[in-house]
Amino acid sequence: MTRLTRVLGTGFAVLVGLFLIAPVVVTVASSLTTTSYVTFPPRGITLRWYAEVFGKPEFLSSFVLSAGVALAAAAISVVVGLAGGLAIHRHRFPGRSALEAVLSSAFAVPTIVLGIGLLQWFAQMGLASSPFTLLLAHLVLTVPYAVRLVLAGLAGLDRSAEKAAAGLGAPPFLVFWHVTLPAVRGALIGGAFFAFITSFDDLTVALFVVTTDLQTLPVRIFNYMQYDYDPTVTAIGTLMVLFAVVAVVVIERFVGVARLFGADTDHK
Repeated sequence: MTRLTRVLGTGFAVLVGLFLIAPVVVTVASSLTTTSYVTFPPRGITLRWYAEVFGKPEFLSSFVLSAGVALAAAAISVVVGLAGGLAIHRHRFPGRSALEAVLSSAFAVPTIVLGIGLLQWFAQMGLASSPFTLLLAHLVLTVPYAVRLVLAGLAGLDRSAEKAAAGLGAPPFLVFWHVTLPAVRGALIGGAFFAFITSFDDLTVALFVVTTDLQTLPVRIFNYMQYDYDPTVTAIGTLMVLFAVVAVVVIERFVGVARLFGADTDHK
């Protein structure tokens, strides 16, 4: 019975893995077709559509915009997440419960509702669409991730080390820098990673705060597909998958994915 359960579990895991990777395989294969339309399996192999991507300056500018906003969102989310997490975890102040509820409800609110609300708010504030307003919109999505991850990191922190450092005469800043910050480093990196991916991959909210001259890469792809559906789209999708793989490899090389999410507890 145990062997049968193991075989069934392995088979189920394989099927789930195939189900998850199949869209990626189809996208990559379709980007190599020689036809002028998306087809699978591909008819012939060519890199023509990748050349088409790099030959379209609008896609390159949208990528630069998406990457720049995502990097800024990741950096700001880490700083705000660290400050907010420390404040919520260690201090009692008026509105603390309301702040926690707002941060938690941000995950439950549909992004289309956030997009409409942000559009109306920017209009009332007289803020024209710009990289700044796009960044503000994405911070609404990314900051809660950073705060929740920092809170999770602080929950497992033994404060005796901080008290010992303070008892030995270390000033508060050095206690924070050498004891507290290293303890939540994994949570901060995880928050930055989630913030970057969430911002870079966002479509719904960005649709409401961009213009025809200012479009993120997902919005550019969405608008392009309304009029053309050639393999340029799948070539862009393949490049985005490659970009994500490179990001994961870099994180694994310098931090470790298992350590990042707290699974590698024995790693030193």
